[in-house]
Amino acid sequence: MIQLRLSVFGLLALLTVTACGGSGSGTSADSDSRDPALFGSGENFVNFESGQVRPLALSGDASRLFVTNTPNATLDIFKADDDGLQLQQRVPVGLEPVAVAVRNDAEAWVVNHLSDSISVVDISQKPARVVKTLFTGDEPRDIVFAGSDRSLAFVTAARRGQNGPNDQPIDAALTTPGVSRADVWVFDAAATGDSVGGDPLAVVSMFGDTPRALAASADGSRVYVAVMNSGNQTTAIGENGIAKSGPVQSSDGAIQPDTGLIVQFDGQRWRDETGAATDLNDTSYDSLVPFSLPDYDVFVLAANRSPAVMERISGVGTTLFNMIENPATGVLYVSNTEALNLNRFEGPGVAAASLSGNFIRNRITLIDDSAVSARDLNPHLDHTMAQASEQARELSIAQPLGMAISQNGQSLYVAGFGSGKVAIYDSSALADGSFAVDADGQIKLSSGGPTGLVLDESRERLYVLARFENKISIIDTGTHSEIDAVQLFNPEPARVIEGRKFLYDASQMSSHGDASCASCHVFADNDALAWDLGNPDIPVVANPNQFVNRFLAPDEAAVFHPMKGPMGTQSLRGLVDAGPMHWRGDRTGQSASANESLEMAAFKEFNGAFVDLLGRSEELTPAQMQQFAEFGLTLNYPPNPIRALDNGLTESQQAGRDIYMNKPTTGEVFRCNDCHTLDPANGHFGTSGQSSVEGDDISQEFKVPHLRNMYQKVGKFGSSGRFSATDEDFGAQIRGFGFMHDGAMDTLDSFFRGEVFRFDTDPQRNAEQREQVVDFVMAFDSNMAPIVGQQATLSAETLADTDTRIDLLIDRADADECDLVARGVVQNEARGYLYQGGATFESDRGETVSYQQLRMAARDVDGAITFTCVPPGSGVWLGIDRNQDGVPDGQSPSF
Repeated sequence: MIQLRLSVFGLLALLTVTACGGSGSGTSADSDSRDPALFGSGENFVNFESGQVRPLALSGDASRLFVTNTPNATLDIFKADDDGLQLQQRVPVGLEPVAVAVRNDAEAWVVNHLSDSISVVDISQKPARVVKTLFTGDEPRDIVFAGSDRSLAFVTAARRGQNGPNDQPIDAALTTPGVSRADVWVFDAAATGDSVGGDPLAVVSMFGDTPRALAASADGSRVYVAVMNSGNQTTAIGENGIAKSGPVQSSDGAIQPDTGLIVQFDGQRWRDETGAATDLNDTSYDSLVPFSLPDYDVFVLAANRSPAVMERISGVGTTLFNMIENPATGVLYVSNTEALNLNRFEGPGVAAASLSGNFIRNRITLIDDSAVSARDLNPHLDHTMAQASEQARELSIAQPLGMAISQNGQSLYVAGFGSGKVAIYDSSALADGSFAVDADGQIKLSSGGPTGLVLDESRERLYVLARFENKISIIDTGTHSEIDAVQLFNPEPARVIEGRKFLYDASQMSSHGDASCASCHVFADNDALAWDLGNPDIPVVANPNQFVNRFLAPDEAAVFHPMKGPMGTQSLRGLVDAGPMHWRGDRTGQSASANESLEMAAFKEFNGAFVDLLGRSEELTPAQMQQFAEFGLTLNYPPNPIRALDNGLTESQQAGRDIYMNKPTTGEVFRCNDCHTLDPANGHFGTSGQSSVEGDDISQEFKVPHLRNMYQKVGKFGSSGRFSATDEDFGAQIRGFGFMHDGAMDTLDSFFRGEVFRFDTDPQRNAEQREQVVDFVMAFDSNMAPIVGQQATLSAETLADTDTRIDLLIDRADADECDLVARGVVQNEARGYLYQGGATFESDRGETVSYQQLRMAARDVDGAITFTCVPPGSGVWLGIDRNQDGVPDGQSPSF
């Protein structure tokens, strides 16, 4: 067998697979002016815009820096010395790597957000290589090693996905109330198990959703877990004639429609923005909210082989980003933002107070034992002023993400993602709130979007990953200055790189330098909240959109009233081919010029929000807004984690699909699909861009929304307002906002109980059909098939279940749901292959090899090959279009 392996691969020993992204084949208008050694062509790049969590790590002796190159799907390894950074190798890992942790001198573990996996990288060999791929729940984000000997790996993931323990799909229990939805997977790093995706010691579930950051105590006995979208104890009371304070009409005198209201629990009562516990008709808000929101933000786990929740901490923040413990005092620091969504309205603030330039707070929250203390990082700002001075704006910190701290615990370094800088805080002054905001405590970077930090005190260096342009900034901590910036290989097209800053850059996009679109559209997604951003200072305007059921109201003129009420924050993903934008479609795209898509024109209509909400003195220029729109229309939804990896449907899901596509269930005339169009060939995933006449139950007309992310909205059981059909107390809930435009609807089953829907006349069969349609909608088609991102590593130690997994990857590639690439080490050389069909692969040297030959090579004692399903069209640049040795031309790798 060894002799056969040598004959097959002996001629394939020239070109390595280590530089993911390709540089030499193909150019485009997007990249002609860029150094091909550092940038890809941009062709076939799919932008998921995953938020980095822990993108940097240092080896124990500080001689190597490990970097998750997120767009390039690699772990980039640099030699670190007094002269700076020198690239040694790029190791292909999973898709969208967002975190890395060094276990010891032999291993680094990489968390792959889109692949739902962990790449275990052997860094003791040359070249370094992935030796095992471990599976996790959906969209893992962070990793730390803890325990008495740091042998336990803790990884955050949402409770859903196809890769559960024992190679079974995770029971997401999407229709079951009271279920904890934030998971931490715990592996014994020294014995990860023999199954294809490893065998976790435990999966600990916590009463939250979308866990993000982790931190370990200095002695390794505790692990802290932060829930990303933990909320702020706000919820929406659905429209039902609520008598609200403040203006009741538009600037042209049109009375506002019946809309909902956002209220917040203050520890004793539900109150509105005025502080009242009742509306103007003396109706108690307590009687309208049938649940409680405990607002668990941070969980403390016992870091042992039987991990369990020791403590739950509330009041930390609305959106939690990162955590770090002070090694000297044990104080935990949590970077976060606090949303002011209880308050209403955008615009100039003539008829009522406005959120313009004043809707978010950027904070570090200190947790000292049971004491929770939030510190506003911008105490120098006066938000009662419409515009901050240029000096004040330049000192602001926006969207604090990664942190690093000195060993003596005195200096805390914080990445201001939206500010393009690193801020330095004296921990004692931060503790008592006496810290100063001045230029001496801030380091401005040459590249924007700092996400992760790692401190090398022996050299007085701070390494910073600057995401906007995919660079590593090197900071001299003695002089507080940037001394170098190292470009990572970047496969992104120019339109992504150039347009990204308009989403995140608060310093240039807001009146006080502390807010951006991404303050709510977090990493181009959402914040799991609703906001009431109506504007009483403008008039009613006509609604020109096309309606799928306009004949139901032929004599009514469709309009957009500016006082629209609460609306859930929508994702910026998947806007291409979706028609007019926002819940009501009030970004109509009617102004589209020749050769411009409606979606492009609609996106550009958001320009007014830079003034009306961000408080900017003027809108972006047309050229700037064009760049932003081009970036926005690249954003993609991930695969649906509820759908089976073979893209099949369960019996219930298939029955639901049959009803959805074929049975008139709405008004006895329409099928679900007549409005919520599922037509993947034309980019329609629940909407074709048309609007709907809503009837008497809802006071405004809405655009038919897409259905790709319904599984993300689960966690609120108990509706409010018009759609509350019971006086039942539903108890503690994870989320304050659920379904429909304002989040007041709790479940899809409640939605389908509406009078407009007609399922079977038999009550039992009616309930069964509703359940089936819900099951299908939760597993709804998305732009990417479920297999995209999925992986398996084949080596001498893997068992038959790995072969079965790879057979599945090949099967889905044969079905054109993905490109299949195989990357790893053969004969101690890094190699890459692209599946061609018929169980054959093209190598990075142009030869054709069979799958059986790859299997034999991978099972050699020194071999390991990881198979990954990547987005269709991405296989060439991700698999076989490589730079020699994974470094720019003219340089040699050193180890």
